[in-house]
Amino acid sequence: MNTHTDKQAEQDRIKDVYRRWHGGAALDRYAWHRPEILQQVAARSRAFAALLSSTVGGDLSGLKVLDVGCGTGGFLRQLIDWGADPARLTGTELQQDRLDAARRGTAGGVAWRLGPLDTMALRDFDLVSAQTVFSSILDAGVRRELAGQMWRALRPGGWCLVFDFRYDNPRNRNVRKVTRAELAGFWPGERSRYRSLMLAPPIHRLLARAPWMASDLLAALAPPLRSHFMYMVQKGG
Repeated sequence: MNTHTDKQAEQDRIKDVYRRWHGGAALDRYAWHRPEILQQVAARSRAFAALLSSTVGGDLSGLKVLDVGCGTGGFLRQLIDWGADPARLTGTELQQDRLDAARRGTAGGVAWRLGPLDTMALRDFDLVSAQTVFSSILDAGVRRELAGQMWRALRPGGWCLVFDFRYDNPRNRNVRKVTRAELAGFWPGERSRYRSLMLAPPIHRLLARAPWMASDLLAALAPPLRSHFMYMVQKGG
């Protein structure tokens, strides 16, 4: 097996999928003003706030953060809103247009890097995150390699954060769920936190016009209907 060739093929496939998807009508489903999208953003922000404050602490001003597959920079902007120093933040991305959008919409000082993580000498971060990145990688070996790269970029005592899908999407063959067993196998940390969140999108869309309390209540009472998770694991000293 040629590992380098497999990895390059997977990266090229991901680039092609995102290139086609971001120019299509499917984006309308994720427009920022749609009620269900607003609810999902709120749920994700609450979960981020709870996990981060209980792990890295409430003061983010000295936190050195690497966001892998940063997209248009939304997570890093959230951290800046919560007090993080832009000069201590780094975002990596495979797509030039998304990186350009991140740079335009984010406070100056953030370091933006184009390309795969293994081409960058990035080390000693307090927090390394990946949002819906692993589910976009179908090759199990490439997933494990990225997990190892993220772990090496962490300082001892730092935290790895993943936000991703719990379930496969039968309508989208370009994504694959991330299981708890995979997460445990990726990183040998002793301390970890896992929580599920957000109603599955088809259900959430059905409830889009209902009061917010309806979707929040259903998500609270029926954990199997939650489609996403957040996971944090700490690197040993």
